[in-house]
Amino acid sequence: MNKILIPLILTLLVFVGCSKQEDPFLISKKSIGLLNDSTQVKDLKTIYKNDSLGFVKNNNQFIDDGRDIEVFDTSGKPLLVLTPSKVSDSTATIATIKIIDSRYKTAKGLSTNSTFGDIKNNYKISSIQNTFKNVVVFVNEIDAFFTIDKKELPAELQFNLNAEIEAIQIPEKAKIKYFMIGW
Repeated sequence: MNKILIPLILTLLVFVGCSKQEDPFLISKKSIGLLNDSTQVKDLKTIYKNDSLGFVKNNNQFIDDGRDIEVFDTSGKPLLVLTPSKVSDSTATIATIKIIDSRYKTAKGLSTNSTFGDIKNNYKISSIQNTFKNVVVFVNEIDAFFTIDKKELPAELQFNLNAEIEAIQIPEKAKIKYFMIGW
């Protein structure tokens, strides 16, 4: 009986351990789907073998360094924009990721369709920066930053570059313009 039971239990454990699949759209502190903070540019073709990769072309000759890589799904819908840590280096890791597709979500359900209220209710806000056209909300817990258009703010904050904007001043229904992860 023991001779049969032990191999059966081992087989079951191997089967259960191997059957766990990674969610290709889950965002965590050190990974986004199959990407992680040590993924190299040369690994992208393997990771996205069923999808398409392309270099983002910028019309501004002073900014375009050809380093951003856009990931498209099989239907041509953009998923992510990846920025490597070094230009033209296949061993470079991914430094920042712009999340475009709303299927990418954190464990707490945050996606590009979320609002500032969703951020505030699910994560501790590390800091808020006031820029020319946007407010950038940082969440260190998941190495993320969210850009919210200043048009979503009360009028008195939209044009004041020197204002220190606090979480209480941002409307709960303010939409996320960009959702980025930085490693």
